[in-house]
Amino acid sequence: MDHLTLLLIMGAMLLAIGAFAGVLAGLLGVGGGIILVPAFYYAFSVLGYDSPQLMQMCLGTSLATIIVTSVRSVLSHNKKGAVDWQILRDWAPGIVVGAIIGVTVASYLKSTALQAIFGVLATIVSLYMLLGRDTWRLGAQMPQGPLRYVLSPIIGFLSVLMGIGGGSFGVPTMTLFNVPIHRAVATAAGFGVLIAVPSVAGFLMVGMEVHPPYSIGAVNLVAFGLVICMTLITAPYGAALAHKTDAKRLKRVFGAFLFLVALNMLRKASGY
Repeated sequence: MDHLTLLLIMGAMLLAIGAFAGVLAGLLGVGGGIILVPAFYYAFSVLGYDSPQLMQMCLGTSLATIIVTSVRSVLSHNKKGAVDWQILRDWAPGIVVGAIIGVTVASYLKSTALQAIFGVLATIVSLYMLLGRDTWRLGAQMPQGPLRYVLSPIIGFLSVLMGIGGGSFGVPTMTLFNVPIHRAVATAAGFGVLIAVPSVAGFLMVGMEVHPPYSIGAVNLVAFGLVICMTLITAPYGAALAHKTDAKRLKRVFGAFLFLVALNMLRKASGY
């Protein structure tokens, strides 16, 4: 397969991936990363770039897209006064530290280990989507002191190991501590920026022996550019569709879909 044909095939696959991730992000309010990572893995594997470092490329590229989408989301939510800047300021140091630790750990792990981690964490997220209740609470307000110092790095660390922004772990954490859901979603977009910026800086410096064309470290520029273009185009359609459908039912359906994705990732990690 010549270079131009390979780029055209890769471009077509990435455009489809970006469109799908954008619709889901707008429809369900979840970050695209939880879809992008397994989709990137499948696309790059089919194109012949499978290697012990492939998951690093998927994580780094997914997190690079999250910088753009999270900044856009924060600015949009801030116009409506929905972002809780006090939470962001309080939790920022721990999240950044966790993200830096996460990219450091991820740079030393092989794809199979990262696949297993993604599969386990995605299973937890999917079960929360399937079984979680809006009325669940762990406290009347966001934690301060030692508990915040523990939880904030964990959010950054786990998010980097999954290649996702702040939504999947940040939103449940905030709602469990009595933050209204719309404010939690808006503030979690800020978590995404705090997670993605330092982690992408680290992934850009990861040496890759096998990589798709036009890559810097563990970030593929072609995938980054095409996916960003498509998600920005298709996310508004997903958001519009969300207003016409039952959001809770959709979240349950996506939870079931994510559960299957997680099981498939665990299957691959185990060598089957």
